[in-house]
Amino acid sequence: MQVPFLDLNKQNQQIRKELDAAYKRVMDSGWFVTGSELEAFEQEFATFSNVKFCIGVGNGLDALQLLLRAYEVGPNDEVIVPSNTFIATWLAVSQTGAKPVPVEPDTTTHNIDPSLIESAITSRTRAIMPVHLYGQPADMDPINKIAEKYGLIIIEDAAQAQGAMYKGQPAGSLGHAAGTSFYPGKNLGAYGDGGAVLTNDAIVAEKVRKLRNYGSKIKYQHDIAGFNCRLDEMQAAFLRVKLAVLGQWNNRRKVVANRYTEILVDQTKIVLPRLKDGCDSVWHLYVIRTKQRDALKEHLAKLGIDTVIHYPIPPHLQACYQEQYTGSLPIAEQLASEVLSLPMSPMLSDKEVDYVASSVREFIEHS
Repeated sequence: MQVPFLDLNKQNQQIRKELDAAYKRVMDSGWFVTGSELEAFEQEFATFSNVKFCIGVGNGLDALQLLLRAYEVGPNDEVIVPSNTFIATWLAVSQTGAKPVPVEPDTTTHNIDPSLIESAITSRTRAIMPVHLYGQPADMDPINKIAEKYGLIIIEDAAQAQGAMYKGQPAGSLGHAAGTSFYPGKNLGAYGDGGAVLTNDAIVAEKVRKLRNYGSKIKYQHDIAGFNCRLDEMQAAFLRVKLAVLGQWNNRRKVVANRYTEILVDQTKIVLPRLKDGCDSVWHLYVIRTKQRDALKEHLAKLGIDTVIHYPIPPHLQACYQEQYTGSLPIAEQLASEVLSLPMSPMLSDKEVDYVASSVREFIEHS
């Protein structure tokens, strides 16, 4: 049996009629940038995320760096980031001229460990950027308390968590503002790059709207030195279609995750995902840990099962940060050597899920 990590084609076929209608609607309108589709999607996704404002942008990295600029974070500033994350979190900080300051993860959730944040704060710290990794919200209550104590900004990296909940509140509404990504593989994915900023702050929202559009609110009048990073009409129209089924798809992901856990829970040689109390994950990824990671990945590949490593090299060990970071971050480094993401998609059949889980179980029991 062949089990892809994520079958976007099968996902697309389920909503093909609606996607075709959205495509026709945009083509017939003759309007392709910052029009009615984008405005409608921004309103719908803001409502979905329980915030007042959504601003569509070019991608998730743009969303984060535009927010940092809107809060006037720049050279000589520091931003606390997870040591265990995709590099875009760090790059957003670096692009403003500020310095990413890494904090190690909680080993049970792989999200930033709130108990380690306070010791990383200096007189230059301006913001904390927690990532809701794999679809599980970071533990936001203690993070918000620390931010309030030191007068810091909280910018959520919610790229993997569209629809996730923390104590009844949606990811993206848990700090001062949030950036998210609509990369095709995300739970809410576009058909190309895309992203959005979420906030309840009208001033920040207005700044981001200008920054995404050459620093302009009125055509040919440029108030600030901005960028060109807008979410186009076609992607907005497609995202509106997918937003309508996101709840259904996220629920199926939860069924898949529960089935994996049910079959593998008694295996002591692997570490399964664990959720913090009050966290409702949307299971963007189902990540296990094992010291036999590479051998397991090879075994599954021979059986036709596609897996991915999220992430094989932590940001501080990437070539672009070699001069800036010379120390060790042992927890992030250990995770990078042990984590393995099993196939995860709302399109996975029960038969496929059982095949993957039983194949993992077979390897572990005979290793």
